[in-house]
Amino acid sequence: MILYALTIFTSAFLLFLVQPILAKQVLPWFGGSAAVWTTCMVFFQFLLLFGYAYSDFTTRKMTPRNQLILHAVLLLVSLLSLPIIPDASWKPAGNEDPTWRILGLLAFTIGLPYFLLSTTGPLVQAWFARAHFSSSVYRLFALSNFASLLALISYPFAVEPWITTKVQSYGWSAGYVLFVVVCIGAGVYSLRAHTAAQAEAATQAADDDPPPSWAQYGMWLVLSAMGSFMLLAVTNHITHDVASVPFLWLLPLTIYLITFILCFEGRGWYKRMYFIGPLIVVVCALGWYLHEEGGIMDFKIAVPLFSAGLFIMCMFFHGELAAMKPAPRYLTTFFLMVSLGGALGGVVVGFIAPKFFNTYYEFGIGLVVTLLLAAWLSLNQIASIPLARLVPMALLVATGFTGFHVYHYIHALSNDARLMSRNFYGTLRVKDTGPDTSETAMRRLMHGAIMHGEQYLHKDKRHRLTTYYTESSGVGYAINHLKQAGPVRLGVVGLGTGTIAGYGRAGDVVRFYEINPEVIEVARRDFNYISDSKAQVDTILGDARLTMEREKPQLYDVLAIDAFSSDAIPVHLITREAMAIYLKHIKPDTGVVAFHVTNRFLKLAPVVEQIAKTYDLQVTLVSDDETGGDASRTDWVLVTRNKALLADKKIKDNSSEISPIPGLRLWTDDFNNLVQILK
Repeated sequence: MILYALTIFTSAFLLFLVQPILAKQVLPWFGGSAAVWTTCMVFFQFLLLFGYAYSDFTTRKMTPRNQLILHAVLLLVSLLSLPIIPDASWKPAGNEDPTWRILGLLAFTIGLPYFLLSTTGPLVQAWFARAHFSSSVYRLFALSNFASLLALISYPFAVEPWITTKVQSYGWSAGYVLFVVVCIGAGVYSLRAHTAAQAEAATQAADDDPPPSWAQYGMWLVLSAMGSFMLLAVTNHITHDVASVPFLWLLPLTIYLITFILCFEGRGWYKRMYFIGPLIVVVCALGWYLHEEGGIMDFKIAVPLFSAGLFIMCMFFHGELAAMKPAPRYLTTFFLMVSLGGALGGVVVGFIAPKFFNTYYEFGIGLVVTLLLAAWLSLNQIASIPLARLVPMALLVATGFTGFHVYHYIHALSNDARLMSRNFYGTLRVKDTGPDTSETAMRRLMHGAIMHGEQYLHKDKRHRLTTYYTESSGVGYAINHLKQAGPVRLGVVGLGTGTIAGYGRAGDVVRFYEINPEVIEVARRDFNYISDSKAQVDTILGDARLTMEREKPQLYDVLAIDAFSSDAIPVHLITREAMAIYLKHIKPDTGVVAFHVTNRFLKLAPVVEQIAKTYDLQVTLVSDDETGGDASRTDWVLVTRNKALLADKKIKDNSSEISPIPGLRLWTDDFNNLVQILK
């Protein structure tokens, strides 16, 4: 039993530890979008499905000896994939479909090892059940989920803050070698320790149990699909519309795994009669908040509410699933259906929804479907418990309440929008605050919950610089100071509405780097900063850092780094190596790199200052605290060797000291620690 448990624990721990390890390495190559994590999740879910299918097929169709030989050979061959370090040739050029490139990269880097890890849970449980026929086999499933949970919790606190990504990959690879040895050992032991007579007796005992019905297959599929669907729907919602903080990618998955552990551990943590009431309350609350707050809530309210909602919903899905689990003889088929459902839920959210929905509608739809599913399952109790007929009625009323608010949420999003679109990089919405004849009406570009620029609609005011780029901002002071010496070259990482183009004069050059093709289209079609600019304005599609790595020096007077999607930061743009690339592209003695570090959750200025000091550069933090009118509150860190610029009266009068963070380590391409810079 110990050997089986050790094999399952090791495989599950490695299975889930590798997800953040690889996602963190891949994330910078694809713009830091939260969709990178969703795509990785879908890839891992499908490999899990293939692993369970392999376990089910080989258990039913092959002798134990032949199954072990095949599995041992595949394990040994998979060692050729180590170490798990993504090849730089997978970096995008700028015009590829990111989804398929990420899937290809993952398949090439981790495909076979991950596939074999995913087979371990059902395969080893089948070995155990064949020799020790007992319902306790499902506790091994709970152990597997506990190991997965431990891996996810340990990564942001015990691994990421202390170990570089390259060492993480080598460490994981060493752990995988250990797993191969333990797994083969468990297989050999399962053959030698038990006689054929014992296995036959166990099989005969299992034959007394009726096979699952088609209705059971269907319900296994639906319940597991809904768990996966709501996991990714909640993840998308809280990381895009509430706060795009990378820590929140792991929080929903952690909750998801906890519910699996509780429901399959075997001690009856889930009872439908105890969870239906909380399910009604929390789903109705989520629907109400979705409508009343427009999906944008205070971080301290939203995260606990969505976490509690996901926990109760997944307890319902997985509790009902555990109540329907079959005899151990059918466990590989059961796990196969659970995995298939999880993959289908992931595909709907990760691939299908972005093609058919122009924003994150799937979360609201999932709330309604959850209540309808609960009502359907509750109908089975009406005949045996008279008062139980009130439960489906209450669920239907709750469905109507939630559906009403979800409908009005969708209507509110689209009612005042000129444009709503969604792609790999998130959702965009363009809306007007009034008619173009009004002197105060503005057109805004929203990316999730964050405004990425606005412009006056009135023809006499639309040239005015607004939001984070006014003349009282740090980047505004820098540009106007350097304009005094003649024509300027401006580089901007992150297009938004193209506001900085409004600084351009005849003879100036403004070059925008933008990874999202839809942003370029929106900025040119729905806003006038680019078209009205007197400067030469160019837009370059692709990840800014990868593009600048390939370009010859551009000799910018100002290079503005403003590529933050909501409050998520592409950390590869704030590293020592990134700074070296920026310095290549600015004028050596007078050029400025301006970092837009306005952020609700992270203290970025100390990170920039520490990097700048490694190159003996001068640093100052310029804050514009005015809000309302044209300006938004904003913080810019100016990095330069130009002492005259830093002595400019406007810059000097608005500069402030950067508060250091004790123990902060230098950020490099191989290391960063987001936990340490939380506000």
